[in-house]
Amino acid sequence: MHTILVVDDEEPVALSIELSLRRDYQVRVANSATDALKIIRRSAPDLIILDIIMPGMDGIQFCNELRKDPLFKSIPILFLTAKGRVEDKIAGLEAGADDYLTKPFDVRELQLRVKAILRRIADTQTTESTPEELRVGDLVLNCQNYQISTGEKTVLLTPVEFDLMYHLMSHPNQVFSGERLLRELWDYPSDTGSPDLVRMHIRNLRLKIEPDSRNPKYILTIPRHGYTIADK
Repeated sequence: MHTILVVDDEEPVALSIELSLRRDYQVRVANSATDALKIIRRSAPDLIILDIIMPGMDGIQFCNELRKDPLFKSIPILFLTAKGRVEDKIAGLEAGADDYLTKPFDVRELQLRVKAILRRIADTQTTESTPEELRVGDLVLNCQNYQISTGEKTVLLTPVEFDLMYHLMSHPNQVFSGERLLRELWDYPSDTGSPDLVRMHIRNLRLKIEPDSRNPKYILTIPRHGYTIADK
């Protein structure tokens, strides 16, 4: 059974999340980032559901700390928070979160997203071994250390950014809509998840690898159709 760690300083909210998930998962609860770190160091969970607004170390800082630790950097993180502005979502994804759900939330939506994230991780672990690197044009994706090189610079990707780049680079010249990526890459059922998630990850990737993120040359947008990486 998968283990989920819920990190939220509001005990009633944490309890409601635990109740909604414990039939299918082993659920642990921490009411602060400090307590969560202690739990993770004893036994790493398969998924973390994380609030942003917490006293002391907030969710963004906590996420950054985990992503810097080689032992825990690949644990998927779902932000569940009242901070719903686009800027807040971008900050959460830049810190390395996999997904973002705002409060108040629908329990069924949470359950579906949790299931999709865990299924994606399981699929990644059971697929055939990936090549050491993937090349498309000037892009070189190192599949061992999650770094991507453009010929001009080399940057480190978050696990989700890596998955997205690997998928696009594995299918050069193919155009993927946000909905298709949610379905094929994130494994979300129809009408689950938001295309905004894809747009924000694409935005963050462009900020990392493009010489000019407003005029991209690697990750191209095909109006009304989606995104592609051209093999040129």
